[in-house]
Amino acid sequence: MIIRPEIIEDIKSRNDIETVISSYVRLKRAGSNLNGLCPFHSEKTPSFTVFPATQSFYCFGCGAGGDVITFVMRTENVDYVTAVRILAERSGITIPDENVSSYSKGVSRQRILDMNREAAKFFHAALLDEKTGAEARRYLLDERKLSMAVVNHFGLGYAPNSFGAVHDHLKKAGFTDEEMITGFLCGKSNNGTVYDYFRNRVIFPIIDVSGNVVAFGGRVMDNSLPKYLNTSDTPAFKKSKNLFALNFAKDKCADMLILCEGYMDVIALHAAGFEFAVATLGTAITQEQARIFSRYTKKVVISYDSDEAGQRAADKAFKYLQEVGLDVKILKMNGAKDPDEYIKKFGSEKFAGLLDDSKSRFQFEIEKILSKYDIANTDEKVKASYEICKILSTFTSEVERDVYAHKVSEILKIPKQSILKDVERIMRKKNSDAKKNFRNEIYRNTSGFADRVNPESVSNMKACRTEEAILGLMQLKAELLKKAVSELTADDFVTSFNKKVFEKISEAYKEYGKFDIAFISDSFSVDETSRVTKMLVTRERLDNNGEEIMSELIKSLKEEKSNENTGSIDDILDIISRKKQED
Repeated sequence: MIIRPEIIEDIKSRNDIETVISSYVRLKRAGSNLNGLCPFHSEKTPSFTVFPATQSFYCFGCGAGGDVITFVMRTENVDYVTAVRILAERSGITIPDENVSSYSKGVSRQRILDMNREAAKFFHAALLDEKTGAEARRYLLDERKLSMAVVNHFGLGYAPNSFGAVHDHLKKAGFTDEEMITGFLCGKSNNGTVYDYFRNRVIFPIIDVSGNVVAFGGRVMDNSLPKYLNTSDTPAFKKSKNLFALNFAKDKCADMLILCEGYMDVIALHAAGFEFAVATLGTAITQEQARIFSRYTKKVVISYDSDEAGQRAADKAFKYLQEVGLDVKILKMNGAKDPDEYIKKFGSEKFAGLLDDSKSRFQFEIEKILSKYDIANTDEKVKASYEICKILSTFTSEVERDVYAHKVSEILKIPKQSILKDVERIMRKKNSDAKKNFRNEIYRNTSGFADRVNPESVSNMKACRTEEAILGLMQLKAELLKKAVSELTADDFVTSFNKKVFEKISEAYKEYGKFDIAFISDSFSVDETSRVTKMLVTRERLDNNGEEIMSELIKSLKEEKSNENTGSIDDILDIISRKKQED
């Protein structure tokens, strides 16, 4: 145990899981529990459930689960100790250093954050240095037309054209080579020399919504390649879970957020008064980032570059942002390739007009298709019609399909009913393929072939089900926990993962006289903790959870262990059959 249990319990008692999760997810009461759209995968029908009685959560769609600490670990992409500290700060609790034992799993997140803050100061000072930063200041102030106020606001900096300037500075500040390499500020050559990763580049600090410098982006000041270098994933940073300038935009985005393609576009928009602009970090938008948008706003305007690559990226952004229920529009610019250039040419008022005239996905897609085909030609009209019908088939609302089909009918001079019939045919094919894929997924999951948490389950299916039932009951009732610990040993378990869970629960019980999943979360990954939570949730939904069923399960497990009874294809078929009945 890293932090004493009484401190953990105090922190959890002051951070009610419903209150904490409600700040991230819109929850609705469903009996004694609460439901909402899962923040960890894209869905339209809520499968994410919060259980106030056990202070736990579980998603029946993606399998994410745990307690309030696990939720913060997943949501904020932090380790166990950092999640506990976040919750402690949230509730005004101070954790004395003596209550935290050494936590060595490589370089810690906090060390990376401390190092990044020091590096950000170094980069900014290098930019302001009269001699060292002259070229970078010329680029930012003269060429890109930024003011010093904007430069300071975003904490922009400059990485000197040196192989060791950053390394030497951080070394003097007390950071190790391992920390610099792990934090992606330095690299290591084949001969063992540690060198600066960012050299002769303008630096853009990436700051999270808590004000931590989590990463950096570096841009060249000429036409050399690569144009941008970005921090790779570190213990403090994951590209797919962060957005540039969200730390500023989060307070200005009630009406909308503008999604840009690059740092300079965002900075130009903020400087022009559009302080609700953000950008992804060197990659196309991810589903995780789409879910971040949904936490802060209801509308997103995509403002990507007008080139082919930008438009392809816009297609993906449309898909992911609509999947999380956002109203998505696209901004079409004529006479400029990006927002930065447009504002320089035409001014902020003209750009505001573009925002007001931003187009829906349907308008955007239709214009794109019609630009490809000559609809006066019969063959090309058929091709255009087919592509448009494919787009219409993605709209879940029958009203939307009907309205848009009417517009397409007018444009292509094709009867609306013919268009709707083609749309229905495409939808039937998609549904058929989806059902087939779903059946295959069920088979993989129930047979254990897709089980990354407990891969041994595929060859020990019956024993694994028994083990999970026992572990679920141990979490559910104190008397059942005591019974299992007194009558079972770890050697009675067949699969290694469930054996480890039993050992950790037993250790917690013997040391503290009770069990809380927070007592063992530091020993498991978030996916493993989710599996442990699933065991609890599965038992909670059943009526028969008394000592008699525990006795039967213990007896059954001992018999299965002694007989080396393993699962068979009949077990798999039985599970699939029961799964179909449940559905």
